[in-house]
Formats: sequence, C-alpha cells, structure tokens
Amino acid sequence: MTTGACTYLELSEDDGSAHKFYEVGVAGTQVTIRYGRIGDQGQVKVSSFPSEEKARAAAAKKIGEKVRKGYAAAVPGQRAKRQSTRRTITSTRSTAKAAPVLWSFDSGASAFGIFVDDEHCWVGNEHGDVFTLTADGTVTGRYRLPDAVKCIVADDFWIYAGCDDGRVYDLSGKVPRAAYEIAADVDIYWLDIHDGILGVSDREGGITVIDHEEESLWSHRSRGDSAWMVRIDDTGVYHGHSRGVTKYGLERGQQLWQVPTGSVLFGWQESGAVYAGTGSNEVRMIGKDGTDAITYRCDAAVFSCATSPDGRYVFAGDNHSSVYCFDASGQRLWKLGTGCGSAYSMQYHADRLYLVTTSGALACLDVTESAIRGAEEGVLPRTVSIKAPEISAVAPSSTVEVITEAGDGIVVECVEQSGGLRVRVLSPGYRDGWNVQFPRDIREAGARYVVDAITESGRGGFYRVRGDIRRLR
Repeated sequence: MTTGACTYLELSEDDGSAHKFYEVGVAGTQVTIRYGRIGDQGQVKVSSFPSEEKARAAAAKKIGEKVRKGYAAAVPGQRAKRQSTRRTITSTRSTAKAAPVLWSFDSGASAFGIFVDDEHCWVGNEHGDVFTLTADGTVTGRYRLPDAVKCIVADDFWIYAGCDDGRVYDLSGKVPRAAYEIAADVDIYWLDIHDGILGVSDREGGITVIDHEEESLWSHRSRGDSAWMVRIDDTGVYHGHSRGVTKYGLERGQQLWQVPTGSVLFGWQESGAVYAGTGSNEVRMIGKDGTDAITYRCDAAVFSCATSPDGRYVFAGDNHSSVYCFDASGQRLWKLGTGCGSAYSMQYHADRLYLVTTSGALACLDVTESAIRGAEEGVLPRTVSIKAPEISAVAPSSTVEVITEAGDGIVVECVEQSGGLRVRVLSPGYRDGWNVQFPRDIREAGARYVVDAITESGRGGFYRVRGDIRRLR
C-alpha cells in the first residue's frame, strides 16, 4: 500500500518460512526504512541524500528489490503476528552425585549464551539480559538487548551476542552496537563469527554466511532441520542439524563433506576437530577433514559439550541435569549432577567448567582431579548463591558522543559508494581502498568519526574498529 510518500509491503508464506514487512518513506532528502516481523514495531533506518531526486531514486530502488523478492503491497495490521520459537526441551533432575559447584548466579531466565576469558564471564538469557561477572562470581555489568539472547561468541577482541530480534550486537564497547543485520523473521538457533565473517544456523536447517559489510556470501538449506550448530575457522563452516554435520567452504559455500550423526543439539570446535552433542546420547568428535573419529557415550540426550584446550578432557551436559567428563580416547571418567538444571551451553577455562542452564543459572564448577574425587566421596565446597544486583542495564544505542577534536584517536569517514554507505580511514598510515567494519545504525554520509583503535582483519582486505566511537564535529 502506498500512502503519500510511504510504501508498505509484506512477505508472508503459509509454511511460516517468511512473515515480515518492509516500509519505505520519503520526506525531502531523507529516506526512512522500517522493517521487521509482521506485528512488531520493527527496526528503523534513516538515510540522507544530497537531493530530493536522489532520495526518491534510492527509495524506488529499495522497493523494487523487495518486490522482486516476493514482497507485495499490503495494509498494516491486517495480518497477525506469528510467535518466534523458544527452545523448550524437558529437563529432569540428575540422580548422580552432586558436582563441586563453587558458585551459581541466577540470571533470571533460562540461558543459552556464555563466554569466559581471563577477565570476564558473560551470560545471556531469554529475557535479553546479558551480565558480566568476574571469575569469583562478582557481577560487574549488565546489558539489556531487545529480545532473547541465543548465544554469545568471541571473535578475537570482540564479543558478540545473537538476539531474537534478528540482529547481532557488539558488546565490546561502552554500549551495545548492532553489528550485523540478519533478517527479523529468521528463527536464529545459533551463530559464530570468525574474522568478521558471520555464520547463522536456523530453525529450518538453513545456514547463511555474511561478510563484514553484512552482505550475504552464500546460504544453503540442509537436508535436515533444527540447526543448532555452526562453527567457523579459516578452512570452512561446520553446520550441525537433524541429519548430521556438514562442512562447507568458507568463501564459496561448496559442500566439502557430510557425516551423519543423528540430531545435533550443540557444537564445539578445537583446532583439529569439531564436537557434536547429539540427541542420540553421545558426543561425536569429527576431524576437520571429515574423519568420524571418536564417540563419547552419555546416558541421555546431550544438550552441550566442550573440551579443555589441550584436548585432554571432553565434557558433556545432558537433559537430565548431569555433567560428564571423558578422556581424549573416549573413556568416561565421571558423571555428576549440576543441581541447577541442564546445561544448554558450557565452556572450560582454567580448571573450571562454566555452565548456563535451563533454570537460568551460570554455574562455576571446580573440575580439578582433587575436587572431583571429593565430590564422588560426598565432600563438596560450599556453593555461593549469587543474585543479580539492582544495577542499571546498558541498552543498545544508535547515537554517539560528539567531540570537536580527535586527540589521539583515529579519524574515519562515512562515504557513499555503489549505492551504500561505507567507512574509510582518514588518518595517515592506513591502506587506501580498505573499508572499515562499522555499525550501520550510526553511519551518515559525509560524517567523520573518531575511534580508539583500528585493527587489520586476519585475512586482510578490511579494518575493524576497537573501543569507543565518537562523532567529530
């Protein structure tokens, strides 16, 4: 439907694979685009152009692109909203002896997202809350994203959270910034980022790979569905779904191999292998050349898995709130109960195993040999229970601080290029022609920004921003 200078379109498929709207408005030299799931308020982007003629031309181009993809004129409000899915799998209490839990943090809702490094533990839950804690469980920060957090991943310095609003947020700066736009109607199950390349697996069994400028490199629909695993390295993309694990080439998406495993519920990777936790009560280790190597047998469906960095230990969490440890050869060393729900995700770090669970807990387990022996004998540490403090949550923002001098910062500029907005480095000492990965929500043609640092991508060809972003007046 077109009203004045506003065009409203919808794309809705009976099978539920698409249910989204796209609205384009023109006011003078500004083009406003609003898009998202039908029934939601959606997301808004505003772009300025040198003239009204160029603004109208840009709007017409966007409308034409959507019509060619199957969008049609519609009336807002006539179609009802469809609900996105949540992972609802039955979790029961473990009958195994209790694990040595040092501390447990109640995030407030069931949680999938976890990342742990030397400085912080990150947890993200179904309410959109992301908390940071120290290794001893002290809460140090809180973010509030617009929808449920599916997962938290690290890409070198950067920390990203995948959100059910169809965006991926960069949590590395003072405020969350929308770093990648996926699609508001894609039911994201998992994601991974490697050197700026984003891989997204979804409910329908699809895999989509996006570059640092949010442009799609390729996508595939697997023979299975419920794609809970995606992992990326320099050689390819590892996609786990209901029919097994498939490896695709990184740049072109050609299938390199497929290993049937049964339904994959989680995926982990190390330098030489990937690990698939399955509904067939096992973790499967698969070499990155496609060699089906070792099977780690559990007593129930495996929600999550992880390994120690040296490959000495393999851990698994099942849907009965139990945690397992195996040696590298596949021999089970122990099985213990979490006491706080089944582990949707887990990570090993510095003799500790961190779990995020169906109850919303982030739990820290002592998995040293002495602590495990003590637990098997009934000797446990006193678990410290931690509640979320009343601290302000930092929400995503599309505004930036304005400054008048660059100081020691690096100056970049936003320019129009090939119908889009790109960012280039103006400060001396950087390569001409390389773009900068930069949040789209704050791009404005002709604007200059000051950033704390610029880092060359691992594979070359573009730069990445580190630290705070301010606008230079």
